[in-house]
Amino acid sequence: MKQILQHLRTGEMELADVPAARPGAGEVLIRTRRSLISAGTERMLVEFSQANLVSKARQQPEKVKQVLDKLRTDGIAPTLDAVFRKLDEPLPLGYCNAGVVLETGAGVHDLRPGDRVASNGNHAEIVCVPRNLCARVPDGVSDEEAAFAVLGSIALQGVRLAAPTLGEKFVVFGAGLLGLLTVQLLRASGCAAMAVDLNADRLKLAESFGARTVDIGQGGDPVRAAMEWSGGAGIDGAIVTAAAKSDDIMHQAAQACRKRGRIVLVGVVGLNLRRSDFFEKELTFQVSCSYGPGRYDEAYEQQGHDYPAGFVRWTEQRNFGAVLDAIASGALRTGDLVTHRHAFADALRAYESVTNDAKSLGIVLEYPDDASPAHSVSIPQTRSPAAKRAPVVGVIGSGGFARAVILPGLQKAGARIRYVAARSKGVSLVHAARKFGAEEATMDYRRILDDPEIDAVFVVTGHHQHARFVCEALDAGKHVFVEKPLAIDPQQLAEVRAAVERNPGLQLMVGFNRRFSPHARKIRELTAARSEPLCMTMTVNAGAVPPDSWIHDPARGGGRIVGEACHFIDLMVSVCGSEVASVSAVSAGDTPLVRSDRMTIALRFADGSIGSVNYFSNGSKSFPKETMEIFSDGRVLRLENFRTLRGHGFPGFKSFGTPRQDKGHAAELRLFLDRVAKGGEPLIPFSQIESVTNAAFEAAGVAAT
Repeated sequence: MKQILQHLRTGEMELADVPAARPGAGEVLIRTRRSLISAGTERMLVEFSQANLVSKARQQPEKVKQVLDKLRTDGIAPTLDAVFRKLDEPLPLGYCNAGVVLETGAGVHDLRPGDRVASNGNHAEIVCVPRNLCARVPDGVSDEEAAFAVLGSIALQGVRLAAPTLGEKFVVFGAGLLGLLTVQLLRASGCAAMAVDLNADRLKLAESFGARTVDIGQGGDPVRAAMEWSGGAGIDGAIVTAAAKSDDIMHQAAQACRKRGRIVLVGVVGLNLRRSDFFEKELTFQVSCSYGPGRYDEAYEQQGHDYPAGFVRWTEQRNFGAVLDAIASGALRTGDLVTHRHAFADALRAYESVTNDAKSLGIVLEYPDDASPAHSVSIPQTRSPAAKRAPVVGVIGSGGFARAVILPGLQKAGARIRYVAARSKGVSLVHAARKFGAEEATMDYRRILDDPEIDAVFVVTGHHQHARFVCEALDAGKHVFVEKPLAIDPQQLAEVRAAVERNPGLQLMVGFNRRFSPHARKIRELTAARSEPLCMTMTVNAGAVPPDSWIHDPARGGGRIVGEACHFIDLMVSVCGSEVASVSAVSAGDTPLVRSDRMTIALRFADGSIGSVNYFSNGSKSFPKETMEIFSDGRVLRLENFRTLRGHGFPGFKSFGTPRQDKGHAAELRLFLDRVAKGGEPLIPFSQIESVTNAAFEAAGVAAT
């Protein structure tokens, strides 16, 4: 299928071949009939992508601060890699879609193939969306009208927050699509409306919807006009739908309001607010969040947990439905808002209207009826082919870590990447496959397992899926590399152990990369002749992760101790060359959210060595992220951020450094591929992998109590 992509780094726009997703539980697969270009939002994205790097940085000062923090801890090269990698990712455009249901996932019982729906799907021939992000289109509402449902819900949410009552007067700043929809919704609520803009054509449309207008392009004064209109009392409220950098709009909105008036921001404007504007009149100001309650709530949008209507009357999905009903009743007119219609094949020309035609407003894309939901896409090869004897691999997962580490590492190591597979996010999947020379991007991971050419499978998915894919791949006769953690609970670990026992001739490698770092190798070399057990301390300045992040979810991420602290337990196992014999742990604080990532883990190893892992989320970003100290035989080693290793008391050794941070990723991939090609004992014995995983489970149990 075809989909519109915007490349943030180059400004290039593309109509790309992308595989269609398979609907998962609670999802709906839709063939698009019409989609609406949101001129304001999408113009900003296009203009941002076409700006130079300095301009991009100026537009995102908060990102610049993050870059500076990373520079201090990780150095120049890793920071630049991260910045350019982020900019390199293409962005799918569009969020106003209308089409026909092709297929539904498990748990979707109220929609069937053939039903017409409106959704927040992208500009693509086939889209897959959660059930709570689509609404059935009433009879009598055309596909073109239905494409306005999502944009209309943004306007509707702004109106709901303004809480208009019959007879009140509101000023709408900005008469673009959002503003004109807002004017109509205010009028339908029994309110008088005044539209402010500098585009005379749009103001004429506002007048046709029953609004008064102020043309600031001709010198109109919105404050004076509002005061005259309200008899000097001031308006009841203002809804700002404009997109502008100036702070003047918010000042004008405040000046125009009566005492205790309401201001709702739906658009994007300067927010250097003047305290006196709000203090003297006791104004209320609120920023509207997109479509309404449920937006950006993963439990609602992705997991399908609806809010009870008795307590949250208007969710984002119910707002979709309300807009569609308003269109069906004639209370909301969208036909007058459409200025351009383009066939989807001509979509790139449609964006020329967005950026170059001042008269453009609503731009509708019309789609073919025969788009095929193909789940795999072949990638033309532009790079040199891999060596004939190179291992043939398939990668399950195309997320950030796969694109940043695994795929480039495989490419550099000379592997032949036959497939990259993912269940969703076809855009990042195709981008990854193209960039790293994969031959096929697929939404069906079983193509990897069923292909006899495949030597090894790399599992780089969500933590909760690791054990399942490991078992399936081993049972399919494939060697397996899985990112940490191997499993997120003892039951999963037992299933993996059984799969390993069923397939004794296959390699199973967990991505405990730090043991393969040149710094770890140097530590083992320097401590090889020790005459006593090691005393090790690992301090991890992990940084805070939001409480609602998937990593904290026991069912998805397993928590930060299981999901990440296992790295440092394994590093100690590698350094002392002995498995974990006992574990104890203590956590800070009294609440689970604090205990889960502010912990000291005490380890005793079979050879008598001891270690402590201090995993803390409450440190400063300017402090090194990972620091290890090792005491033995009157000597001390100190490792900082896998860039510098210093020795104290070692004859002939003071320090060892690498030009850039090296956590061992490249070495582990190269060594694993070599074992796949030549055979041999596993790089990490399964008994060690199991020991480390169980130790993480025991430590995490402290946080759960």
